[in-house]
Amino acid sequence: MDTLQLTEQARPNGLANNLAGARAETGSAQNDLLINEQIESACAQACRAIAPAWPLDRAIAVNPHWSRIGMPLRRVAARMAVLGDIRVFPSRESQRQAWEEGRITRADLDYALSNLPEAAGMLSAQQCIDALQSDWTPARLPLLIDTLDNDPARHTRLSWRQAITHQVSQTCAAYFDAHQADWQPSRDQGLYAFWRDTLQHDHGIGLLMGLPDLGRRLDVLPATRLDAERWALRQLGLPESVWADYLEAVLLTVNGWASWCAYQGWQAGQEGRDDPNLRDLLAIRLAWGAVLLDCKDDASTRLAFAALQASWHRAAALLDESEAGLLADEVWQLALEAGYQRQLAHKLTSTTSKAPAEQKIEVQAAFCIDVRSEPMRRALEAVWPAVQTIGFAGFFGLPVAYTPLASAARRPQLPGLLAPAMEVTDRIYATPGETGQPDEAAEAAAASGRRARLGLAAQWQAASRWPGAAFSFVEAAGAGYLGKLGQWLRPSAQARQRDDLAGLPHRYRAVCRPQLNALDVDTKVALAARVLHAMGLEHRLAPLVLLVGHGSQSTNNAHAAALDCGACCGQTGEVNARSLALLLNEKSVRAGLLARGIAIPAETRFVAALHNTTTDEIEGFDLDLLPADACARWDQLQVVFSQASDLVRRERAPRLGLDPTTPQDELLTQLRRRANDGAQTRPEWGLAGNAAFVIAPRHRTRGIVLDGRSFLHDYDAKQDADGSVLELLMTAPMLVTHWINWQYHASTCDPQHLGSGNKVLHNVVGGSIGVFEGNGGDLRIGLSRQSLHDGERWVHEPLRLTVLIDAPQAAIEQVIAKHAVVRRLLDNGWLHLWHFGDDALQRYTHGQWRPLGLEGA
Repeated sequence: MDTLQLTEQARPNGLANNLAGARAETGSAQNDLLINEQIESACAQACRAIAPAWPLDRAIAVNPHWSRIGMPLRRVAARMAVLGDIRVFPSRESQRQAWEEGRITRADLDYALSNLPEAAGMLSAQQCIDALQSDWTPARLPLLIDTLDNDPARHTRLSWRQAITHQVSQTCAAYFDAHQADWQPSRDQGLYAFWRDTLQHDHGIGLLMGLPDLGRRLDVLPATRLDAERWALRQLGLPESVWADYLEAVLLTVNGWASWCAYQGWQAGQEGRDDPNLRDLLAIRLAWGAVLLDCKDDASTRLAFAALQASWHRAAALLDESEAGLLADEVWQLALEAGYQRQLAHKLTSTTSKAPAEQKIEVQAAFCIDVRSEPMRRALEAVWPAVQTIGFAGFFGLPVAYTPLASAARRPQLPGLLAPAMEVTDRIYATPGETGQPDEAAEAAAASGRRARLGLAAQWQAASRWPGAAFSFVEAAGAGYLGKLGQWLRPSAQARQRDDLAGLPHRYRAVCRPQLNALDVDTKVALAARVLHAMGLEHRLAPLVLLVGHGSQSTNNAHAAALDCGACCGQTGEVNARSLALLLNEKSVRAGLLARGIAIPAETRFVAALHNTTTDEIEGFDLDLLPADACARWDQLQVVFSQASDLVRRERAPRLGLDPTTPQDELLTQLRRRANDGAQTRPEWGLAGNAAFVIAPRHRTRGIVLDGRSFLHDYDAKQDADGSVLELLMTAPMLVTHWINWQYHASTCDPQHLGSGNKVLHNVVGGSIGVFEGNGGDLRIGLSRQSLHDGERWVHEPLRLTVLIDAPQAAIEQVIAKHAVVRRLLDNGWLHLWHFGDDALQRYTHGQWRPLGLEGA
């Protein structure tokens, strides 16, 4: 007897919506097939609505609403509220505070009302102000588990929604863990079968739910994922038009794990395969309904079905009402942004818009577009005007994955939107100088030494985890942990350590260099030409060109990788910068570039460096390969770095609770100690405050204090006749910065559902999958509260990104017309787009360019 038949027998004969009745209503096998196709479509649509969440060690910022950008922002806000009780706009409480403190002015409110067509004639300024006094939020539609949970004593225990989320979450943690537990379960049958088997042996979940005989009800569980999906949608009696919405609401109850499963699907898609995990997770949540139905009597079941169907039959009306009610919230969102945009426009238009006269450039320094680079670029240019800084994507255009020497730990080194197309591995150059070649004997010795050390470390760690050895291990090694504890109690002022060198014998560390693998000269030349063109460095190169990646420094921090880079799979820019510098210094590559009309001066040398965004130090790499004149220029730069770094530290100090008048050496020491402090919850603020992205020549922003809130990408339309570089910028970096912007926005507006909570309570799941807050609940995604809030106020303002582009209007419009994803972001209100006009800034709205209309801008 199959599970569907068991389910039919388990339900009361008089229940109008039981599975047997649903089958009878189909009338024919053809209709049955049609319903199954509709169920398949609804399930697929619900799964497509979930955005991926990357693991901790490859963390990238993601807009959690990415899969919904095809809808207007306010409609998404209504859907998230009604389906998942999730807030998309800033809370009315926070907006009321901004209004009362003058952060939002009457001019801002009037601007928002006049520039939001839907509000014209619908809302007055006073109505918007009155709305701030209300705590109104859209009502959430119930799920079957909610309407079934109608026991009068339900308030004395966990709600069924909470208990099921906890149980499903614990199951997923066990299933997806590949690194943390030494004893791994069998996963051969897939996630749904794994959960079904796990539930058979879970004797505690019934007690948590007030169902002590739950274990005797599990025979009704659908046997397969398809059975569970079909059972639920046939049994519930809901109109087909709301199936996908209901299923999306189901997934939102375990949104963290759904996002993880969506990441598994994303990765599978890049590799040309399918991944069933998200559908399995959906089926698991639906199958719980079969069990709970069997735990209720006929009268309770009828009441539950009636309540569920009554609510969902008016789902469309509720969504419309919620969307209308959120109009005031959208007005206040725009008003909050108007205040910032007015200041930004004033800064950009109060400086000269003309390119400065050419001057001698001694050093060019290409920084990542990350907002933390903006203060450093500004400081370097102020200390030594002969330094020209450049903004460029921090993976430096290299679509690579990196595998450290003697390791199988391959990792992507590029934005998560892209797939690696090239490989980088470490090589040992034992002989210094530009003519040095990899030393294969030294490389073999280094690899052997590393394997031996890492093997011993693995054995040592394993000894602490096996039950039979745990107590003896503590007796033998417990005192050894005093040193680590001492470091946390009194953090050192040690500089940043390079994790990629862990286990490598010290004598090889200085000569271990990441290098692009197995590329012929023509491929190298084509790659170099493409990168130099995108950076605008084809024709004018300084004697010293720095490729400055960035990375963070922190201790005991589960989200450390997210601070290294918000885009490049949680990796620093070191590997990419070093690989590219080595490539561009190769004589054969330079000869090939010359044949293409790109002449790199003989004296020019490329040097890889890293900007430590926690301490604002700049570290150089592979300096032993440079000729004497390049080394002399690097040495000359150290005074410039010291002064510029000190300026940036003093600018950042007040936000970190430090005294900006502290002597230079002491301030650096304080920042290093914060970075090495295992109890420090805020080693740095990351990209908090991000609000704008400028795609323009540097002269548009040079000397302007943008407060570390702007991504800056250099772009000269005169060198991009075909618009190909602009197209790349609007379809890659612009999307990446939008993802970063919306991760911060979402984590601030709804930290409960879209943030990761209090990092003091974090427990890492599966080695690197993510975190629990405490010992259970859903997998937490997004940013921790400590990355957004200083204990007294929110440090990040939830503003949609304002993108400013210096390019012909026609070129910008051509990209918009060509790429649907860009069009959706603009037409549906997910970001703002401005253009540097001849006389004034203009904004793109409803397919047209218009004056900003910001008073005083």
